[in-house]
This record gives sequence, C-alpha cells and structure tokens, in this order.
Amino acid sequence: MGIVLKQSFKNTLIIYSGFLIGGLNTIVFFPNIIGADFQGIITVLLAYSNLIMPIMALGVHYTIIKFFSLYKTKQEKDKFLSLAIILPLIIALPIGFLWNLIQDFIITRLVDEKNNTIGNYTSVIYIVAICCAYFEVFYAWAKVQLKTVLGNFLKEFYNRAAILILLIAVSFNLITKLDFAFYLTGFYVIRTLIMMCYAFSIYFPKLNFALPHNYREILTFSAFIILAGSAGALILDIDKVMVISKETFKAAAYYTVAVFIGSFIEAPSRAMNQILQPLTSKSLNDNDTKEVESLYKKSSINLLVVGGLFFLLINCNVVELFRVMPKGYEQGVFAVLLISSAKMYNMFLGNNGSILANSKFYKITLPIGVGSALLVYFLNVLFYHKINMDTDGLAIATLLTIFIFNTFKLWFVNRKLKMNPFTNKTGLILLIIISLFFLFYFWNFSLPEMYIRKVPIHPLLNIILKSILMSTVYLFLIVKLKISKQINSLVARFIK
Repeated sequence: MGIVLKQSFKNTLIIYSGFLIGGLNTIVFFPNIIGADFQGIITVLLAYSNLIMPIMALGVHYTIIKFFSLYKTKQEKDKFLSLAIILPLIIALPIGFLWNLIQDFIITRLVDEKNNTIGNYTSVIYIVAICCAYFEVFYAWAKVQLKTVLGNFLKEFYNRAAILILLIAVSFNLITKLDFAFYLTGFYVIRTLIMMCYAFSIYFPKLNFALPHNYREILTFSAFIILAGSAGALILDIDKVMVISKETFKAAAYYTVAVFIGSFIEAPSRAMNQILQPLTSKSLNDNDTKEVESLYKKSSINLLVVGGLFFLLINCNVVELFRVMPKGYEQGVFAVLLISSAKMYNMFLGNNGSILANSKFYKITLPIGVGSALLVYFLNVLFYHKINMDTDGLAIATLLTIFIFNTFKLWFVNRKLKMNPFTNKTGLILLIIISLFFLFYFWNFSLPEMYIRKVPIHPLLNIILKSILMSTVYLFLIVKLKISKQINSLVARFIK
C-alpha cells in the first residue's frame, strides 16, 4: 500500500483544496454574485454534460486501465492506444451532427417552460461533454503509468479555481453572466489539451491503425463498461436534471449545495481510487488474488476511518453552516445526511468497483449501471413527483438506489471471487461513528450571538470548536483501538 498511500495523500490534499474552493464557490460566491437562478442554470448544464459524457467516452478510460498492462511490446501498446483515441469519435461525431435535434428535445421535453432560458446555453453541454470524455481517456493514459497527481489536480482543483476566477470577473463586471458559461467552456477545452500533452509526454505512441489482436475483447469490454464507473455520478446528475422539470433553477441550486456538502466526505475515496484502479487491474491480470483481497480490505477500512471523520464533521455542523447562508438553502439539511450516508456506503466498499470492472465478470457492470439509473429515475418520480417530498425525496431515492446496488455488488464479489471488505475492526469503526454522531448531533456550544456587518459569526465559531472536540475524540479512539495499521503508522511518524 506504500505507493497507494503516498499518491493518495497527495491526491487527497488536492481534492480537499478543490473542495474548499468549490465550497466557497457553491456556498458563498455563487449565491451572492450571480444568484441562485443562474447557479441553477450552470448546475443543470454541467449535469446534462455529465449524463452524456460516459456515452461519448464509450468506456475507453476503463478499457485503458484494464488492458494496458497486458501488452508487453511498444507496437502492441501503440495499436491499443491509437484505437483508444479513435473510439470516442464513433459516438461523439454522430451526436454532434444530431445536436440540433437533441437540444430541442432537452428544451421542449425535459425543461419546464419557466426554465426555458437554458436554450441559450445548450451548445455548452456538447462541448463540455466531449472535452470531459477525452480528458478521462488521457487521464487513464497517465494512470496506467502510475502518474495520477497532475490529472487529479486538473480534475478536482482546476475547474473549481476556474469558476472562482470567472465569478470574480463577473463581480467586477469584466464579463457578463452569459460570458460566464462560455468562458467556463473554454477552461474545459484548455484542461483537456493540458491533459493530452501530459499523457503524450509520459508515453507518446506512434499512431498505428492496425487493430490489436484482442480488439473484439476490447470493443466488447468498452460496450459493457460504458456506465460502470459513472453510475454514482449519473444518479446525482439525474436528480439535478429532474428538479427543473418541476421547479425553478433556484431549487436546483439549493439541492446542488446539499449534494456538494454531502459529497464532501468522498474525497479520500476519489483520491485513493485514482491509484487503486490500475493496481487492482494489474493484480487481476496477474491472477494475484491475495493482493486484490488485501487491497480490498485495506481500502475499505482506511476509507471508513477517514470518511467517518468527515461524515461526523459535516452532519454534526450542517445546521450551523446553513445559518450563515442566504435564506432557502437550509432546506437541504436532511438531504445532506442522506447523501453523505450514501457516500459512506460507497467508501465502505473500497475498491469493489475496480475489482468488478477489471475482473472476468465485468459484464455485470452494464446491468448495474443501467439498473441503478432506471431505479433512481423511477424512485425520483415516486418520491419527488407523486408523493411530493420535494428535494428530500430525491435524496431518499439516491440513498435507496446506492444501498440496493452496492449491496448487490458486495454480494456478487463475495460469491464469485470469494472475498469481502470486512476486517475484525469493521464493526468497531461503525460503532464509533454512530455513537459519536448521536453524541454530537444534538449538542452545540452555548455561544452569545455575534455579528460582523450583519453576518452571524457565532455559528462559525461553534463549528470550529465543535470540530476540534469531535476530531480529537475520534482520532484518539481510532489510534487507541488500533482500527487501521496504516493510519497508526502514519500517526506514529508525526509523533516521532
């Protein structure tokens, strides 16, 4: 786990730096500079792009990770990577030719009449989608060389920094709101070009349009894996799109903030999986099941420990956090709890997704991806439209969908590969998280009301003090009870 922990640590710092900027953008600057309505428009544009992107990528970013380690000669690698560059165009070009019809469908069928202003920006959806598809392809190109840090920076930090720059430009009237959407698109284009140049600097192939000897296997894998790793993101993006079929863009902005806060805990998982994906693939290709199982258990317990801390920090402080935000956003308190619980279950599975996607049972990922998208859609219709539970209904649908399909994935890997993520400390860490949640959720420091220019600061002080206390108690228990050998070793280094 040495290389995993080393790059995971760097990636975690990058991701949380990105989350910090993203939090300021989402919670402070968006609402106060361009307003909830336009924040909702940007959210929906990016959600549509995220829905289309996996189809455009054609699963090539997962295909690179699975097959690259199988090729031993440069000629074989060149054939494979040349095919990887071409495959996304098979989908992207036809979508481009049909884009006028697709955007008309988006405007007339999927968007309510009161939200039809999105029609001014639909070209953004296509450009961002194809840029993200090729970004993921070149990022995977770097991952298989175990070079994840720059790609992670571009994926997790760059976009949020770009948004911050554009928000500041809007606040100083350097650009308009309309300019914002198109300049943001330009940043996505630049990001893809940077990733492409970096990937080529690591390994530059000689273009070879001869098909690899196992091209049929490659095409079959790409077709089945197309929705595999994007299922979790698709679930949340479907939610955001469905909001505007019933309510205003402002409601989409409120829900987006709740999803962002609830998703904050998954940063360590995203960081660790950047390096776990190629390592898991290589171990499976080498038939090293002991190493795969070891990665499975270690990733699960370590992600539970780190994710558990952030789960507590977020949910035990979320009410106070919403007190310093503009009115309306506080309706997302329950959604934060539901989304963060779903993310915790994702983290508990460790590298389960990488094991499934890179094993001989990869075909199961297609019905899982399609099934989860369909289930969350129909549950959204039930809870959000028919029972009328507002955006809390969307969060419930998300939690139920993730719980059902993650439980199936847990059972499937155990049944087919005879391995699970449980250790003798799994139950103990879950007990610690649940106990501290009920201990701190309903308790706050009794602080007098304090304001700076009519902005309440006593909730922020309460968050800081409560977070210090919770973190101290939690980390003491984790180290004292020796929940994770890796974390204890890391703590010992700092103590020395």
